[in-house]
Amino acid sequence: MNFSLFDPSGTHDIVALFVSVFSASEGDDEGISIGDLVSNLITSTKPSDLIGCVATDSGNIVGCIFFSRFIVPSGQVAFILSPVAIDTKHQGSGIGQQLINFGLEYLRSQKVSLVFTYGDPVFYSKTGFEQISENVVKAPFPLSQPIGWLAQSLDGEHIQAMNGSSKCVEALSDPSYW
Repeated sequence: MNFSLFDPSGTHDIVALFVSVFSASEGDDEGISIGDLVSNLITSTKPSDLIGCVATDSGNIVGCIFFSRFIVPSGQVAFILSPVAIDTKHQGSGIGQQLINFGLEYLRSQKVSLVFTYGDPVFYSKTGFEQISENVVKAPFPLSQPIGWLAQSLDGEHIQAMNGSSKCVEALSDPSYW
């Protein structure tokens, strides 16, 4: 298994991976929606605000994750992890956790202080994410599943409560994702 940073020349294959994975788990409409999200994320987000990580096995893409800039009231350097896709034949093998850990190490090397995500607390806790309240950091939009609001500090400091709103990149600025 090889882990690397996303290269925009692989956009077509990455979008196809997300469409395939989400279509298999959530239906074709969701697959198309997430494929559009990924395409929009790649094409509309400044390169300095987007970090993708890719897992390949024998030259085939088997997983991809994206971290995008996340503005928090404290001014700390932050990113949000979303979306994540692991090829259906490789799910449950630990590739997702390895890929997330690869990405988190890269973010640490770039002096990122905080990382957020919105998803399954059981899965993401395996890579260091912990549930947080919106009393600590408010999400950019109302959360349909507040239990899935998660974060972790990458600089060893405790996440302090912040007053004010947060902001994600334009591609994620759709209340339906939240």
